[in-house]
Amino acid sequence: MNKKTSNARWILLFLLPIVLLYTAFFIYPFGFVFFSSLNKWNGISHMKFVGLQNYVNLAMSTTFQLSIRNNIIWALSLGFLQVGFASVIAFILARKPRFWKGLRTVYFIPKVISGVAIAMLWKAVYNAEFGALNAILTFLTGHTWNVNWLGEFNSALPAIIAQEVMYIGYFMIIILAGVMAIPRSYYEAAEIDGASVLQQELHITLPVVWGTIVTSMTLAMAYGLRHFEATFLMTGGGPGHSTSTLAIMMYNKIGARKLGQASALGTVLVIIGFIVIVTLNSTLGRKSLTGEDT
Repeated sequence: MNKKTSNARWILLFLLPIVLLYTAFFIYPFGFVFFSSLNKWNGISHMKFVGLQNYVNLAMSTTFQLSIRNNIIWALSLGFLQVGFASVIAFILARKPRFWKGLRTVYFIPKVISGVAIAMLWKAVYNAEFGALNAILTFLTGHTWNVNWLGEFNSALPAIIAQEVMYIGYFMIIILAGVMAIPRSYYEAAEIDGASVLQQELHITLPVVWGTIVTSMTLAMAYGLRHFEATFLMTGGGPGHSTSTLAIMMYNKIGARKLGQASALGTVLVIIGFIVIVTLNSTLGRKSLTGEDT
């Protein structure tokens, strides 16, 4: 047995546990979901093969079309707005302004609070009659505001997304860790050359942590695609399914014992997630801003 063969066997041996776990907790479940999506099934009786009929029924559904649109909006909002805001704050805090440690803690605190509690808090804030948002707007403008933020078609989805986007603490910490690891000598050399703070951030900080930012965007967009909790608690997908997502549709199908259609929704969600992540990494994540392969 030569050394190359021996190394290959050791590599396979070390890979075996993760391959088994990946097969047991992703490949097999996804295979079962896809198989059941080709059947009419209520979870109790025997499956009845219907081919792609579940997918055809979904494609013709207005709710499904709205959910696809909303999932994409969620992914783009969290991927670009939330991570964008997190990056800006991380760059500022890395400069260690006054009270920067306290601000870092304040920004991160919402991530340790239950998402259910936060959703209920914002549902109260958006309340048409007694909500704090209408009260503040009334005070600032001098005109009475009685907007039903979660009950109107034009405002429901933006209202839910807005309260989610502002919680930047998780990605801020990830990006801040990358920025703090940059040697200070880079900035000192730039200052000697006369570079402004903005130029330093654009030409030193941003290129160095670009890979970290793309990773954060990937995580944020993945969360946006599987979004469920806040929307379900605040609007239930309404009004008129205008805030519905694929996860909410899946939940409703399961509750109606239409597991074949629920499985079809799950399959579509996995495929969309795969496409979005591959597209993101093949464009923004393919090369760093310095021109080197990441």
